[in-house]
Amino acid sequence: MIAPSLRVIALLFGLSACAPKDDLAEVPVPIGDFLLGHAIVVADKAQLGPLSRTATPQEWQTALQGALRDRLGRYKGDLYFHLGINVDAYALALPGIPVVAKPKSILVASVTVWDDAKQAKINAEPKQFYVFENTTPETFISSGLTQTKAVQMANLSVNFARKIEDWLRENEDWFGGEAARNAPGQKSALELPDTPAEAAAKVLAAEAIVPSQ
Repeated sequence: MIAPSLRVIALLFGLSACAPKDDLAEVPVPIGDFLLGHAIVVADKAQLGPLSRTATPQEWQTALQGALRDRLGRYKGDLYFHLGINVDAYALALPGIPVVAKPKSILVASVTVWDDAKQAKINAEPKQFYVFENTTPETFISSGLTQTKAVQMANLSVNFARKIEDWLRENEDWFGGEAARNAPGQKSALELPDTPAEAAAKVLAAEAIVPSQ
């Protein structure tokens, strides 16, 4: 797993990026036969950035899984794909920091895609993403002064889910379509074969997630 240094997080801590409008109500253009199965989030080894509030692994799991379900759960393909997410590092801006510092929040997380039908991961190496807050009047000074930790995590999770959606679309060939369904040895997963716990065990066993040291 790629391990970002705290120095890199510190350099990026004062930056933020704009995100597109909320488009969850729109009917999405299919990404091949993509159908979201399990989204497995691991945050036990996450590095804590400078001037940051602390979040528990369970809090990250809840925030990220919710955002991924909201965005990627809209796709209605015929083949299940699972996502393994490792939270590598984060910084959630603290309240009470001098205005001149203007700390922003950041999430660094890595993703592996798991093909349910083939029982194998698709991307050999996890794809790492740096995710920032949106630039809004509430975050321009510092989100730590205007937002709770839960709101900061929710905003980062929404932006993370958008990035994952864009990345999956850039690699649409991973998710086949009619040709993939008809390929020898390929099958459509009409039902999820495992519980989330069972799926997590398989993903971890196949090194879909390797927590940073």
